[in-house]
Amino acid sequence: MRIGIPLLAGLALMGAAVSSCASSGALAQQAAMAPRAEVERQGGTFLVRYQMDRDAPVWAFWDSALMTENRQPWRPTQWTVITPNVVLERAGFYDILRTTDGSPVPRVVEIRVRPKGVDLEAEYPTLTFTNGAVALPTRQMSLFPVNSVAEVEALPSDLNGVKFLVGPTQVTWRDQAGPVLFAGERRPYLITQHERSYVLMGDADVTRGEGLTAVIDPALPQWMAATLSEAAPVTGRWYRQRLGPAAAGAEKPVLMAAWNGPTERMTSMGGSVLPGLIVMNFEGQGIIQPNDEVRERALWFVAHEAAHFWLGQTVRYEYAKDAWITEGGADLMAVRALKARDPSYDDRAELQTEIDDCVKYAGKPLSSAGERGEHRAYYACGAVFAMAAEGGQRSKTGGDFLDFIGPLIDANREDEVLTVPEWLNHYAAQGGRVEAASLMLEIVNNGVSDPATAVMGILSDWDIRHENGRVILNNAQPVTRPQSDANG
Repeated sequence: MRIGIPLLAGLALMGAAVSSCASSGALAQQAAMAPRAEVERQGGTFLVRYQMDRDAPVWAFWDSALMTENRQPWRPTQWTVITPNVVLERAGFYDILRTTDGSPVPRVVEIRVRPKGVDLEAEYPTLTFTNGAVALPTRQMSLFPVNSVAEVEALPSDLNGVKFLVGPTQVTWRDQAGPVLFAGERRPYLITQHERSYVLMGDADVTRGEGLTAVIDPALPQWMAATLSEAAPVTGRWYRQRLGPAAAGAEKPVLMAAWNGPTERMTSMGGSVLPGLIVMNFEGQGIIQPNDEVRERALWFVAHEAAHFWLGQTVRYEYAKDAWITEGGADLMAVRALKARDPSYDDRAELQTEIDDCVKYAGKPLSSAGERGEHRAYYACGAVFAMAAEGGQRSKTGGDFLDFIGPLIDANREDEVLTVPEWLNHYAAQGGRVEAASLMLEIVNNGVSDPATAVMGILSDWDIRHENGRVILNNAQPVTRPQSDANG
């Protein structure tokens, strides 16, 4: 079911189960139409053995994000092709395998992997633990055939809507040292194909508690490990009370936290979420000793990632350019969750950062921010758009952003997709301003010449001022408009 209220239809048109140790007959049939890979951990390295299901001159990797630090591909720094006459290189937005003479890639290709934990742009990275364990994203190995390098170069960065006559790569995971860990459970070996999660190989302490299974690097400072283990289930319960049930696995998720060591003059943390799994990565000297500021930031990360169980997995965006719906929405959900947990939390400062960053990025089209490596734009401007939605909701019903997004999640539980037109139509129905919606779409599609003025217009329901070229937020709650104004 989808919400469809045509108040902003004209504007909207401008925006444009795991298989382990066995496989069913249906899975085997589907796997026959897809490449296969065997991944085996052999001490400190991995051997990946591909079995291609057809002849093709080029095979491209679905997940081909660049490293955040230098915007360079990561696979050539960790993967070495063993098979003669086959090279690994970059073409367009994708890492590819091809032959040096243009002939079809051999049906069997072997690759030696020396895993490293590096930050990637909007993609799930390899996680390395201080005890030698390694966790790999399941889709890291998935690839698809292409007729030529030129065709790869012509592919868009977002493959949603692009038709491929090939199924996801079926991957068998093994560890010479013992069982593998998946979804908090040890298995002798594992077969994945459609799943999006992590497979951990090596030693790991699995701690099962009420509402959470934790897999935390043994060297992560204890105070941080305790903070994460306490915060995740508490935050999840609060979201469930506000939004109802989330996607499968969210009731008792697995929290996986890696530690890259006490690097001097650094305090770094990052997170991501997959079905039933919150992943976090920590590094830096600033995390060694308990610190209120660092603790608050960790709580915010947990709240943001947990929000994705609802806004990101129960419903997801339609195209990658629409990531502002889920990332900005999760940012504002996290702010509201932390304020509910701790009334002293400085939510105004957090929202001010969102406004500042949106002004910074809104001069260019938000829809192509990912291609420019400006992924922060989806979070910041998405949060500003969510603040506008909260402003309309406050004036109409006295509610907040969770009251705004809840009906959209419920309306799309069946098809699991929340589109831009649906979001905008609901925004209009909840008292959103047409002028603000027009400015949002202008930022999404084209960028604006005066970002500060545009953000001022979008946040007309908030107590803000324009001072020395900066949009200043005076209060962390929107202003309630008169009811007659809120209705139209």
